[in-house]
Amino acid sequence: QVQVVESGGGSVQAGGSLRLSCAYSGYIDCTLDKSWYRQGPGEERDVVSDIDSSGSTTYADSVKGRFTISQDNAKNTVYLQMNNLKPEDTAMYYCRVRAMCIDYEASDWGQGTQVTVSS
Repeated sequence: QVQVVESGGGSVQAGGSLRLSCAYSGYIDCTLDKSWYRQGPGEERDVVSDIDSSGSTTYADSVKGRFTISQDNAKNTVYLQMNNLKPEDTAMYYCRVRAMCIDYEASDWGQGTQVTVSS
């Protein structure tokens, strides 16, 4: 059974830092690409950062230089280190795992973790 679970959200003041974690499980014989998305109130869900199975990363322009995505394949976990947070970073943050497996492909989301940045 596939599980994708985010943690690490919270409330911080502008300029502060948070590290989000996304633990995933249940994937067998799959190549996994992982992404962090965020959705602010009344906004669409947008991609923040991606990391593929080889470790290649991409970032939205709004977070370049402030956020860092990383993964620990031994722990089946992907992280998002967020530094110099701004009020506009306030959103629900979601982890997405895209699996390319021998017999199927899948796209799975976690339940989200709230990040609130006050000025």
